[in-house]
Amino acid sequence: MARQKGIIKLKGTIGDITFYKTKDGHLAREKGGVDASRIKSDPAFQRTRENGAEFGRAGKAGKVLRTAMRTLLINSADGRMVSRLTQSMIKVIQADMVSERGLRNVIDGEAELLAGFEFNIRGKLGTSLFAPFVGTIDRASGDITVDLVPFVPSNMIAAASGTTHFKIISAGAEIDFEAETFVVATSETDILAWDSNPTVDINHINSVTPGSTKPLFLALGIEFFQEVNGRMYPLKNGSYNPLALVQVSGL
Repeated sequence: MARQKGIIKLKGTIGDITFYKTKDGHLAREKGGVDASRIKSDPAFQRTRENGAEFGRAGKAGKVLRTAMRTLLINSADGRMVSRLTQSMIKVIQADMVSERGLRNVIDGEAELLAGFEFNIRGKLGTSLFAPFVGTIDRASGDITVDLVPFVPSNMIAAASGTTHFKIISAGAEIDFEAETFVVATSETDILAWDSNPTVDINHINSVTPGSTKPLFLALGIEFFQEVNGRMYPLKNGSYNPLALVQVSGL
């Protein structure tokens, strides 16, 4: 792979060279590779087929999780979140110590490895929210909760420049990765002033199916706003809104 330089950037194929655009710029690479039919049947490519099957499974699992969290992700995700989540799902699948290679999956893997995943690397929860919080997943009741005691926003939230207000958001999700279905509940505070006045207690209860045997997730985030002439506007279109998985319970 080579980076294109010069004023004129090419797209398409010339001879054995393919020119294309990515988020890293305009690149070029030599055509090549093995015929697809050979990869599908040749015993020499057994490992390739197994890796491909698990990569596809990771991609689907990531899509289900993203869809479940879509309400929060609309304003809280970076441009490479999809690929980063897929890579994290691959690690979950590779932790499956039960299934054969190529058949490993999220259910038999370690979903807990997703705890701490940041959906927006431009605004991470870990470097934005310093107020203590307690996240709890009660599988028996189906309650996925987060609690924050009163805190001073200007001291305990590192807000993006231009912020005047914020709100705390959360979601609890129950995900069936095999059926590609989910149950999700979300909560949010009112829009609060980012100032030196303490907040009240914040208690979010996101309820899913009691006694579920599916992986359960708790996501926590912040949305930043700027007040202009009495109206609230999402700060920089939500580019710096943090959102992360703070608790995960797999089976």
